[in-house]
Amino acid sequence: MKRRDFITLIGGALAWPLAARAQQRVMPIVGFLSGGSPESDAFRLIAFQQGLNQTGYVEGRTVAIEYRWMQGHYDLLPALLADFVRRPVTVIVAAGTTPGALAAKKATATIPIVFEVGADPIDSGLVASLNRPGGNLTGIFDLGSPLAAKRLELLHELMPSVSVIAYLVNPSSAALTESEMIEVRKAARSLGLELHVLNASTAGEIDAAFATFAQPRAGALLVGGETFLTSRREQIIALAADHAVPTIYNQREWTTAGGLMSYGFDIAEVWRQAGIYTGRVLKGEKPADLPVQQVTKVQLVINLKTAKTLGLTVPQRLLAIADEVIE
Repeated sequence: MKRRDFITLIGGALAWPLAARAQQRVMPIVGFLSGGSPESDAFRLIAFQQGLNQTGYVEGRTVAIEYRWMQGHYDLLPALLADFVRRPVTVIVAAGTTPGALAAKKATATIPIVFEVGADPIDSGLVASLNRPGGNLTGIFDLGSPLAAKRLELLHELMPSVSVIAYLVNPSSAALTESEMIEVRKAARSLGLELHVLNASTAGEIDAAFATFAQPRAGALLVGGETFLTSRREQIIALAADHAVPTIYNQREWTTAGGLMSYGFDIAEVWRQAGIYTGRVLKGEKPADLPVQQVTKVQLVINLKTAKTLGLTVPQRLLAIADEVIE
């Protein structure tokens, strides 16, 4: 072998790993942050990935995704976000977590952030306005707080003789819980209802909350629309059944899983839109120029099987306006 050929081979061998590493660096990385768990978010992730696909990004081929699941442990946020910033990821997605979105904003002013939150993004300080967010954040506002008040109204219509309603919330998610609480308390006053707040930030505290349910003589239950509580869907539905408590939830998935009634947005569609926005940011669009989207379609779902088990007769008006009735 000639010396020149040998040098060429050596040069090529050295260049190959460098080229491979360069190619890996080119692939953008999404730092995906959820307040739930892989199990509770499984169908949502499919919708998010569909949104990414619509913009030309496929996980493992043209984009890498680093998943972080808090499962209600919001004390982990500083460390998780510090890791995202240190890498650094190309974009941070705070999915279904107002605390995560607020912590992401605090952690970086340069990495783009796409959020999906229930608390008003202006009131909570995430963006300057919905039409022109400014800064490095944009995303989807799912109207979680205003819809919570409507859920209380629907529960009252179902149970007009009940004067005390229990309200299960997660105090660890302060921004969403506080904004929901304002709307729910206002609705309770207008309806002449007494509200009994049950706090739960862990699975054990959820059990404890139901154990004390009978003390205020509450006749029905409203479950807050917070991600940790959603991740404990099976536990909460089972406890509501064990205690024979008429309960209203925030998403269809609760009702199809055996819950009595739900009123809220299509979470799969919301996460698909979050995926589309993430793809647009990856393509170079600035969050400051992407208006915050608001949910426009909500759905009322009633499970007549569960109503029958509870010995309830659902008013005809509710059945008439329901988007779906499970029989």
